[in-house]
Amino acid sequence: MKRQYFGTDGVRGRVGQPPMTPEFALRLGWAAGMVLGRDKGARVLVGKDTRRSGYLFESAIEAGLSAAGVEVGLLGPLPTPGVAFLTRELQAQAGVVISASHNPHHDNGVKLFSSAGDKLGDEVEAEIEALIDRPLACVDPQALGMVRRVRDAQSRYAEFCAGSYRAAPLAGMRVVLDCANGAAYQVAPRVLRELGAKLHVIADQPDGFNINRDCGSTHMETLTSAVVALGAEVGIALDGDADRCLMVDRQGRVVDGDDLLYVIAAQRLRDEALRGPVVGTLMSNLGLENALRRLGLGFERAQVGDRYVLERLKATGGTVGGETSGHTLCLDRTTTGDGIVTALQVLAAMVETGEPLAELCRPVQKCPQVLINLTVAGKAAPILESHAVRDAVASMERALAGRGRVLLRASGTEPLIRVMVESEDAGETQAQAEALAERVRQAAEALVAA
Repeated sequence: MKRQYFGTDGVRGRVGQPPMTPEFALRLGWAAGMVLGRDKGARVLVGKDTRRSGYLFESAIEAGLSAAGVEVGLLGPLPTPGVAFLTRELQAQAGVVISASHNPHHDNGVKLFSSAGDKLGDEVEAEIEALIDRPLACVDPQALGMVRRVRDAQSRYAEFCAGSYRAAPLAGMRVVLDCANGAAYQVAPRVLRELGAKLHVIADQPDGFNINRDCGSTHMETLTSAVVALGAEVGIALDGDADRCLMVDRQGRVVDGDDLLYVIAAQRLRDEALRGPVVGTLMSNLGLENALRRLGLGFERAQVGDRYVLERLKATGGTVGGETSGHTLCLDRTTTGDGIVTALQVLAAMVETGEPLAELCRPVQKCPQVLINLTVAGKAAPILESHAVRDAVASMERALAGRGRVLLRASGTEPLIRVMVESEDAGETQAQAEALAERVRQAAEALVAA
């Protein structure tokens, strides 16, 4: 289904440029209100991360929702999964998150949740899109939506997160937490301290512009250094809207989403609480799949994007899935990817087994994987569908002969084509990835010149 505005994770772009303009946000709020708030007294919750532009878009979306006759609850800075949780908890008709996740401050975006705390389906997003560019018709003055601030949003969400941890108290476990100067800078430290961690917090001083800057799950260097310097047992890195989590073991090694997914799945298996296959994505490392199969667990791959992992989990009756980037889904705890909840499940496995994080991850023997991101002008599809690129992929797959994988895909949130090659030999993997990336680059240049 071709969509004009919505990508794999809502609408996203550079602030002040289409689509992320104040006028668009107003129209999006109105269109969402018309579709999601048809019942009298309907309420939509609005949360955001710590970007300066969040104030602008919050006001515009609030105005659009009110113009559609929808009641609005303002949550303030709160992780994306916190908005999903409160949408369910407070029985709102929908939730809106203003965030560009792991992107720099100059980007922003809008994500929408259903009343069940799920990402909106393609059909509903298409219905909203169909209204965005129509003339905005305001309801009668007496029918305008009231706007109120939800004062206990942080407390409710903190209590929920703490309730997802079902092991003995952390009892002074030394933890370094990187809040990415983002939406979790208040609630994440609160939860970990309440559970007994001896906590050292970094990147918890947002100024509207430093979100994700040299910190968080996309910049792990400061966290790894802090873990080693402080002799901590583990480090936790969230991203700007705290829906993803990566970790660091006591030696300062980064533990990615594939490793975390294995640790959680293995613990659920020990607890006899795992249902269905584990679901990863096309980018999940072959080492994860092999390790899960050694445990006797099924493994399936979905398209890249946590919404597709969620769809596959629901279709198979599974409970645990995720992406290498750290979007991890634990459907026996919550409805969407939640960085705090993910971290707590891993900490619970460490407490229950008495093993350090490195030991819990040891069965996942990663195959060398090279990912090259190519910036492209215009649409990626004609490049990926060109004969030159398709022939190059087919030739490479024959050369790998079942010893690895090749994947080309367009990013759902940025103007990029991602070139991934994975195989048993590191040198071969690097050479193959560079050769394929060059072929894609040549195809893109040929299309521009044509």
